[in-house]
Order: sequence, then structure tokens, then C-alpha cells
Amino acid sequence: MPIHHATLHQLKIFDTVARHMSFARAAEELHLTPPALSIQVKQLAEIVGQPLFEQVGKKIYLTPAGEVLTTACRDILDRLDSVAQDFAAIQGLEKGSLKLAIVSTAKYLIPRLLGDFCAKHSGVDTALFVGNRKAVLERLTINQDDLYILSQPPEHMNVTIEPFADNHLVVVARSDHPLTLEKDIAPSRLRDIPFIMREPGSGTRTAAEKFFEGHGVVFKARMELGSNEAVKQTVSGGLGMAVLSASTLRAELATGELAVLDVRGFPLERKWYVAYPVGKQLSPITRAFIEHLFSAPPANWLNLPQPLAITSSAGRKKRSASSK
Repeated sequence: MPIHHATLHQLKIFDTVARHMSFARAAEELHLTPPALSIQVKQLAEIVGQPLFEQVGKKIYLTPAGEVLTTACRDILDRLDSVAQDFAAIQGLEKGSLKLAIVSTAKYLIPRLLGDFCAKHSGVDTALFVGNRKAVLERLTINQDDLYILSQPPEHMNVTIEPFADNHLVVVARSDHPLTLEKDIAPSRLRDIPFIMREPGSGTRTAAEKFFEGHGVVFKARMELGSNEAVKQTVSGGLGMAVLSASTLRAELATGELAVLDVRGFPLERKWYVAYPVGKQLSPITRAFIEHLFSAPPANWLNLPQPLAITSSAGRKKRSASSK
């Protein structure tokens, strides 16, 4: 049976299974039962005339025919998304969609900005994925979203990155820690103090490790945790110190639960980046949101006390990061 007999519904189902390499996860995303999803994939394979997946143990893999169809599906679905955005552009910025994927630390910033943006463009449908750096980079690799917000530029990836705000990293401890009363603390004095760390690969952790290694200090890691909230709660319990983005500390600084230490060399001046694949055709909605990122005064998003209030980056610089 000719491939043009395949339906868009079948192609979308196949693309979702191929993206997750899991029938169960694809069914969950598409709100279908696994049997109903499997029937559609089977019918599509009959149209193609070749199996699209093969199962080895408990895992599924794409067959050569499945690899070919995956590329075709993404071309077709991306083109349909582009057409939808073109229609939205004809109607102005009051129609369309925006999909963002952000690292977990950015959840203290971006939802506020997204809310302001949607208030101005109420007809825009939005989707927000929040995950760790690894998960966001995986989505960036397959161009799953419109934009990606990161605290560390990706390496070895052909992407366009734009720094849009400062991201200050600070050393925090429970407010009754003796070092909170001291000034100009040498990094070497933190050598034997237990630290609560983010997971390996975290942009915050990478920056902190690089700083302390440069000062001959090796972290005494007491535990590794997968979220900023967990790190803050552990530090509040007096189990150690941590290096965190100032953007995550608004509530704890206001209540006096945590305090920022005056460690020499801190705060570390990092950046927030918006990223997307090189050559990606940005919709009018996406371009408008990028402009919104640069026009918003970051200190107002956070309401942080000086000198921790993040200020706008000086100027707007765009660059591409490709394989090094």
C-alpha cells in the first residue's frame, strides 16, 4: 500500500514512539491506551510494508525502515508547525504556540516572565518543561521545543546561544552559622566544611567546582541532591553549605532562614542563556518572547536585596556554539 495512505495521526503516533523509544511513554503523552497506540503503529508498518521497530529483550529499536520514516515524520511535522505559525503571523501575535524547556534553576525566573508575556498575548498557547541540564539538552538535541533556557552554554552542539541576564552564584549557609558574621572569607577556609551539592553535570556545580579547584580547594561533598529546593532544605537543617544561584534564594533570604557568606571571589558572575538549534526558523511568537527576555528588568523579576539583585546583561550578543 502506498505510503501516502498513511494518516497524519499515525505519523504523529509513530514519531512520539520513536522519540521516547517506549510505547508506554508515548501512550501517556498522547493520552491513548497502549493497545490503541500499538494498533496504529502496526497499521502504519503494514502500509510501509516493513517492520518499523524490533524488540530486543525489554527494549525497542528502530529498524532501517523506521529510521527512514523517523526523518520523514519530523520533516512533515516540523513543516506543519511552521505553516501553523505562518497562519498565526498573518493574524498577528495573538495566535500561535510557544514551547519552552528550562533547567530547574530557571523555574524561579522564567515562569514570571512567561506570565507577563501571556498577559500581553492571551491567545498564545504555552508549554513549559522543567528538568535538569541533561534532560533539557536531550530535548535540544532533537529540536523538541521552541527555545531552551540554560545557565551554562552547551558544548559540542551546533546551537545559537544568547546571554540575556546575569546569574550570580553565591555561597549560602544557615543564618546562625559563625561564618555569616565574617567578611572577606578566604576560599581555603571552606576546605573542611561539608557542602551539599547538585547532581554531576549541573551548571551550578560545574562553576563552583571550577572556582574552588582554581584556589586549590577540593569540595568536601556531604551529599548530592537533584533539586535546588532539596539543597536549600538540607542547608537549612545545618548539614552543610552550598553554592546556589541567587535567583533561587528570594524566600529564604527574606525570612532569614539562610544567609549569603562573604567569600572572596563571590558572587560568581554567570549568565542565563536562551538557546536554539542553528538554522531553526523562529516563529513570530518565539522571536517576540526572545525580545521580551531582553526587555524585562531582571532585578524586578526577583525582588532580591542589593547587591544580589541581578542586573541586565550589558548589550545583546549572539553567538553560535558548534563542536569544539
